[in-house]
Amino acid sequence: MTTSAAASMPGMPDTREVAELPPLPEHLWGQLFHDVQSRGLFSDSKTFVDMVPTRPAEEIMADYAELCERHGGCDDVPCIDNDALRDFIEARFERIETRAGVEPDQKQTHISDHIDILWDLLTREPRPRYNGCSSRLPLPRPYIVPGGRFNEIYYWDSYFTMLGLRESGREDLMWDMVDNTAFLIGAYGHVPNGNRTYYLSRSQPPFFCAMVGLLAELEDSSVFQRYLPQMETEYHYWMDGDDGLHPGEAFRRCVRLSDGTLLNRHWDDLNTPREEAFREDMETAGKDGRDHIEIWRNIRAGAESGWDFSSRWLVDPHNLATIRTVDILPLDLNCLMHHMATTIASTHRHMGHREQAERWQQTADARLEAFHRIFWSEEEQRFGDYLWHEDRLTDSINAVVVFPLYFGIARDDQARHVASMIERKLLKPGGLMTSNIDTVQQWDAPNGWAPLQWMAIMGLKRYGHHELADTIARRWIHTNVRRFEVAHKLLEKYNVVDIDDAPDGGEYPSQDGFGWTNGVLRALMARYPDAG
Repeated sequence: MTTSAAASMPGMPDTREVAELPPLPEHLWGQLFHDVQSRGLFSDSKTFVDMVPTRPAEEIMADYAELCERHGGCDDVPCIDNDALRDFIEARFERIETRAGVEPDQKQTHISDHIDILWDLLTREPRPRYNGCSSRLPLPRPYIVPGGRFNEIYYWDSYFTMLGLRESGREDLMWDMVDNTAFLIGAYGHVPNGNRTYYLSRSQPPFFCAMVGLLAELEDSSVFQRYLPQMETEYHYWMDGDDGLHPGEAFRRCVRLSDGTLLNRHWDDLNTPREEAFREDMETAGKDGRDHIEIWRNIRAGAESGWDFSSRWLVDPHNLATIRTVDILPLDLNCLMHHMATTIASTHRHMGHREQAERWQQTADARLEAFHRIFWSEEEQRFGDYLWHEDRLTDSINAVVVFPLYFGIARDDQARHVASMIERKLLKPGGLMTSNIDTVQQWDAPNGWAPLQWMAIMGLKRYGHHELADTIARRWIHTNVRRFEVAHKLLEKYNVVDIDDAPDGGEYPSQDGFGWTNGVLRALMARYPDAG
């Protein structure tokens, strides 16, 4: 475990404080975990793994063993009915961490005021681990959670949340969010999906360098120097194992193509059902004759992508069991890796580190060359995700194509084709659809998501496509405002095809809150004050 990076930061606690992690919920609660999760005792599998025990784990497990013994033993078949099991849980666990409330004491007429008040409601303070048995990973600074069932920090959400914090004048929380992210990198070598023990085996789209960039806009470029150790540590996490790869091989998140090119994919270090979606993953694997471990590995990798889930990852867009995330080199992830390498090179250059700057710049240049060769089809005139076993782009048409524009990687002619495709295939009355296929997955039509709207708008503007960018912005703002006027809520995602209808698909109901929706909307309304 790396401790030196975070420990060297001014004001940051020594990461040895979190070196000894509590066990995962499945290991901590054993048979109790399996009985609760496999039976679907709670409608949301995430509920139990977020509950906090009110007694020591050993005492709870001894009580459960005694309960099972009184009912004749529970090794092979359920011996306790669901009502008795629920009573057992409710008597020994609290739900104080399972949901983030998003109802202000007083309703605000203006949506910006509503968002400004929500920041405090969605802020969590560092707190102890509750007998060492909470799944929550402690953080040194206050942080924003998305809302609803998402009552912990989420990695790529944080960047888009920070956009709104900036407009709300909450620079203090922006610094806290970045310090927390740096702390996680120092403590665990990467940024987990979220600050829960069951998220430690995977990350999410690596936006840390972009988060630091937002702070640099507030102060100056010296901010990058402060977080350089963490930026480098994160890059190496994504490249772990690259030295030993032969052409055509992959290890964890790193893939070496047949010509020697190094690029990245999503991965999870576990190959079991997700603890926070245990029953759902068991059911998905049971619907297909495919090897269950292979399905679970790909589901977990899909969760790392942040697009959980999308036809983007599926062989059959209507069958989650056909998921193949680890066979795909994602367009967005490899944009972010290029941005990371470029940012690190620039930081070394400003610090006068010529040798390091040159080495990182060579890495960034190699990535840029590979990016245009691998992720762009001259024949189809489009960007896409790359099936590295098949040496071709996937067939999926989705909004991930905005990433090369947002990070300035696309050429002008490529940006023109992206703009045309977006307008023809993804633009709807409420904003951009995530994909052009309507499935039961939430990262597909008819849904639109705040981060993709922001990146599309700013990316299109970067390449001079102002009219289309303005159209997307105004439509998205109107969608948010209309729902707010009807329900006084801001949602995780929206139906952009029929803005009066609810969003569709997903493993759970659409959540209220909502961190990155609030952040993007607050930032857009500052730029389009007459929209809505």
